[in-house]
Amino acid sequence: MILDALRLGVTDIDGEPAAPLTELNALLLQARQQPLEVGLQETLRLLFRLNRSATTLLERQRALQSFSDEFRHYAKAVSPLRPLPPLFLRLCAELAVGFKRLLLQIIQGRSPSRPHLAWCLYMALYFTAQCLLRHYQLYQEPPPELWRDCHLLFWIGEQQACLDEPVAAAFQPTPASTPAGLYQQVLLLALSNPFHLAEEECLLLFNALAPLATLPQVLPWEQDDESTAAVIDLTLAQPSLAPGQDAEGNPSYLRRLELGALLIAVDDPAPLRSGAEHRLLERVKQHWLGREQRRHARAEEAGDCNLLIGLQSIHAHLLEQRPAQCAARLVDSSAGGARLLCAAGLGTQFPVGQLVLLLNGTPSLVMVRWRHLNAEGLHLGLNTMKGLPRPVWLRRTPSGQTHSGLLQSSSTADGWEHGLWLPRDAFAEGETLWLQLSGMNSQTEVQLTPANLGSTTVSRHPLKLR
Repeated sequence: MILDALRLGVTDIDGEPAAPLTELNALLLQARQQPLEVGLQETLRLLFRLNRSATTLLERQRALQSFSDEFRHYAKAVSPLRPLPPLFLRLCAELAVGFKRLLLQIIQGRSPSRPHLAWCLYMALYFTAQCLLRHYQLYQEPPPELWRDCHLLFWIGEQQACLDEPVAAAFQPTPASTPAGLYQQVLLLALSNPFHLAEEECLLLFNALAPLATLPQVLPWEQDDESTAAVIDLTLAQPSLAPGQDAEGNPSYLRRLELGALLIAVDDPAPLRSGAEHRLLERVKQHWLGREQRRHARAEEAGDCNLLIGLQSIHAHLLEQRPAQCAARLVDSSAGGARLLCAAGLGTQFPVGQLVLLLNGTPSLVMVRWRHLNAEGLHLGLNTMKGLPRPVWLRRTPSGQTHSGLLQSSSTADGWEHGLWLPRDAFAEGETLWLQLSGMNSQTEVQLTPANLGSTTVSRHPLKLR
């Protein structure tokens, strides 16, 4: 395949006029004053018409700058704690289409300046990256054409020698400062196993990568290179070649991502990097090096099973109170866990880090490690927690209010090992609690130790019982 800038995904011009430029800002201001969904819909309608109308380069550029301001407004209004509105994702996609069309107009014009070309390329890359980011945020596989256009935009930047031009863009989440850095930022995000990230960590990682993303180098591919760096085929609609996938494309379109400087910078002191960002970068950098997430061999299985979702439901089930169960289908299993397929609409019930009881033969306590939504449904990766759980109650005083917990015990060569599962941040480290096992009248005084495993929903604390 021969790359061609005209292969960029843009819409056809239909001849219908767009809103006059003199009226556009007033219409956008009116849309802002509407409820979020209504304002997004009206803004999207105006942008949709612009992208399918014939305008001069200057008119399109000015209009797209106005729509970029609207994007900033709606990006602030969209809460990271709520599901992402589908209209916001469509706004990102239409902005990417608009800037790709503007880029083609600039390239086809007479002797465009390098800064002007770099700015437009950057904006097209940014909104394409936004589409990719938001799909990962929703645990959805991005449409293949997004990666096709992302690679093609990078290749255009190579041809026009403007990838390293600095561009100032005050967007949130924070982008890298050059077109090359922005391309590498979204590549690193894709290489970070985004479907394994907890809720909100996708945006946190994108921000954390912004000051680091200019450090890697996209270099020509060499056939005898024994590096383990990711190999990119600019003609394929995927971020990089999968582990074990042969580089069969045209060598002139093959690249490798050299990470040396990035790996050093991640470990360097960075006063402006938060502790949460540093821990997240340390966790995902193993994936940049191509290390597999799964440590155990899979055994394919096919069978129906049921799930109890969350600590409270598991506690109630173990007390034989018959809480609601969720049906799923077992796809494969291993010594470390299992993969399940559920109905697509159940995604919000299974955040990464959710505690689940898998009812398939002997009940197993498992934790959601990743989720991935595609046309088949919702795929869940579950990690098995060793030991059988028992319901317990906890009190701050012997006669105080009861709180639900799970005691998980497993035998070792030295006796028994216990772990106490609690809702996250329900109690403070070092706090003295009174623990009562189901079926027993007596209570045991325990001191809450630091958690040795945690997620956004639960934490597990080692426990010594006399």
